[in-house]
Amino acid sequence: MPTVAPLDLDGHCLAAVFLGDIPLFGLASGEIARLDHGTHRHELHDGLLCAAKSPDGGSLLTGGEDGKVQRIAGDGTITAIRGQSRKWVNAVACGPQGAVAWAEGRTAQVMTADGKTREFTEQRTIEGIAFAPKGLRVALARYNGVSLGFVAGSATPLDLEWKGAHQDITFSPDGRFIVTTMQENALHGWRIDTKPNQEFKHMRMTGYPAKIRSFSWSKKGNWLVTSGAPSAIAWPFQGKDGPMGKAPRELGLRGDTMVTCVACHPAEDMVAIGYADGMVLAVRLADSKEALLRRPGKGAITAMDWNASGRMVAFGSDQGECGVIDISA
Repeated sequence: MPTVAPLDLDGHCLAAVFLGDIPLFGLASGEIARLDHGTHRHELHDGLLCAAKSPDGGSLLTGGEDGKVQRIAGDGTITAIRGQSRKWVNAVACGPQGAVAWAEGRTAQVMTADGKTREFTEQRTIEGIAFAPKGLRVALARYNGVSLGFVAGSATPLDLEWKGAHQDITFSPDGRFIVTTMQENALHGWRIDTKPNQEFKHMRMTGYPAKIRSFSWSKKGNWLVTSGAPSAIAWPFQGKDGPMGKAPRELGLRGDTMVTCVACHPAEDMVAIGYADGMVLAVRLADSKEALLRRPGKGAITAMDWNASGRMVAFGSDQGECGVIDISA
């Protein structure tokens, strides 16, 4: 049976991540709690709004109401990327080779490891940022679509248009697809590996009863798993056109509560599913076999992350109920 090491914190948990085997929990207050031979607390922001784990798993990038952009490593080392500002930082992203990006209002900044920056300005607020897997391109989610630009140079970004408010954004691990969550209860996607002068293909993924606040790609990118329903919805991306014309799988269906958070296993086709009542299940994609990782608690699961070996899951809830689940116990 899995064992749960609980950690009760004050307030809404926005981020629960492993940096190496050190779990960190980011609270809406701006405090980061780090478990490393005891609980260490770090005040990073006057109000935390967003966080992103680096691709190498070595640091967590954060943005806050104070306008700061900070990076914290597993050993607690804090690096100031950008100092205090009047505008809130509402989205951050980490790319390969130490690249970072952040958005404040209608402006986004992309900074490479050598300190060089490129600014992107949109007509509407930028809600989400994502780097392409190789780090050469960056995508910005906004009202009525996505801007897809190059990190280096000065070329005008490409406009991927689709009416409506686009919020979070992600590239598929192979870089062939871009998917956004929308203000309405839907996902929208584009296939971007088309031939020159050929239009990008659209993907519309609808039918959700609630907004999609969490998504996670399976290890090889064959599945995109999302929250927003009484089960985790897994869209197939194995084919050249992704999920177009294909039905998703429903995993961990519970009729009495909604899925609020998902996190795919780093090595196997398995996903940890967190629910509005605090329960956490592990479900295999191949046969939908379920294993209970945590019984219901006081609040909805809002953040989860596996460690690199796939033996532990860090979780946090909107009531500050956090902890680490050891599935090898």
